[in-house]
Amino acid sequence: MKLSNDTLNNLPESVLRPTYDRSALTPGIVHIGLGNFHRGHQAWYLHRLMQQGLAQDWAIIGAGVRAGDEAQRKRLAAQDYMSTLIELDPKGRSAEVVGSMIDFVPVEDGNGPLIERMTDPEIRIVALTVTEGGYYIDAATKGFDANHPDIKHDAANPDTPLTAFGAMIAALKLRRDNGTGPLTGQSCDNLQGNGAILRQTVVSLARLSDADLADWIDANCTFPDSMVDCIVPATGPNELALVREFGIDDAAPVTHENFRQWVIEDAFCAGRPDWDKAGATFTDDVHAYEAMKIRILNGGHQVISNPGEILSVEFISGCMAHPLIGAFFRKVAGTEIVPQVQPVPGMTPTAYVDLISSRFSNPEIVDTVRRVAFDGSSRHTGFILPTLRDALATDSPIEGLALTEALWARMCTGTREDGSTIAPNDPLWDKLNAAALDARDNPQAWLEQRDLYGDLGDNATFADSFARWLRMLHDEGTEATLRTYLNA
Repeated sequence: MKLSNDTLNNLPESVLRPTYDRSALTPGIVHIGLGNFHRGHQAWYLHRLMQQGLAQDWAIIGAGVRAGDEAQRKRLAAQDYMSTLIELDPKGRSAEVVGSMIDFVPVEDGNGPLIERMTDPEIRIVALTVTEGGYYIDAATKGFDANHPDIKHDAANPDTPLTAFGAMIAALKLRRDNGTGPLTGQSCDNLQGNGAILRQTVVSLARLSDADLADWIDANCTFPDSMVDCIVPATGPNELALVREFGIDDAAPVTHENFRQWVIEDAFCAGRPDWDKAGATFTDDVHAYEAMKIRILNGGHQVISNPGEILSVEFISGCMAHPLIGAFFRKVAGTEIVPQVQPVPGMTPTAYVDLISSRFSNPEIVDTVRRVAFDGSSRHTGFILPTLRDALATDSPIEGLALTEALWARMCTGTREDGSTIAPNDPLWDKLNAAALDARDNPQAWLEQRDLYGDLGDNATFADSFARWLRMLHDEGTEATLRTYLNA
């Protein structure tokens, strides 16, 4: 059955579907970055509110700023902007059609349609999932990267921007000038302090072309921090076949684990949906939740995906089933990451490690090692190095964290241990590959990447440990090196 408004009532009875009148929904949110994570997470929370008869004036307008986003718009438009979510619970799969998105802005050069839509008074929140590396952050200083070519373009051409942030600024200028007023910018990416980072990017970019506008945005708009959590694999042939098993012809289905969490700072200058009535948590202390999730789950993904790639393990669940990689995660997380993480209400860091170990091990989640290992230049700097710095500052154990960095360097040589090639998997791949190849003979060459490591390479404790592990990886292999760490 082709997914559409007209066929909703004809879907198999086992499939949950919208019970609300989608034709009566009005928009309140523009969401930039309509990948699987947004549709399996934030869109689902809003959908569940709508199922309760709430938030009917908060429907989502999809948007994107990349050429590839236009293909996604066409896929979703052909099925009235709905998506089938398939929950991959080891106890049994289930399907639900989510209908909280009602439109998708055409993707055009200069982002004119997007700017116009965000200027609409109905829009009160602009949300984003643009990946951890999409905020123009200097990896070493964590400040705004004003020298990026995209940023230079937007600063010189504020009315025809390339970036999502430039489009937000252009819309906010119009909203200020016509009296519509400010809106909330809501990052839904895996960044600690993601709201503060979004504020930094938007205000800093605005200041490059219009200081008065930057001051107005900073004073009037809100950028709440949030922590988002749900493992959502990429969609490929297997997922397209799986949705058909439920009797649905859906060109953009989403598979996800049987777990979700959304913790949000309650700072919305123009109103918000009551997401807490669908299971989200509003709190003034998002930071503790962020730190636990980012350091253990997202950091843990980097701990296991690099050795998995080197050893030709295809899926994350396979990494956890591997006797050395799974044990490596549990030891690093339990002895080196946990001491740098504070508990949150209802969850200790040790219990969270057990929860993540179970989630990573879910064989129903076909989450590829390549997807998780992608963009290590953003993920290691955001998920591993902050824990490493804290551990060094408190003279805590760092051997497993140093080995994690050595495994990343080994992976970036571009060859697996079976001789197969690792395709480029990072925006900085050429630079990383060159440094990794140099580091085979001179491990310090990897740590001299100041844009990634800052002054960490000057720390003798870390540098010596890293060098020892990297030499062992090249001389004795990954399994022997992991075994040495585990037996220490």
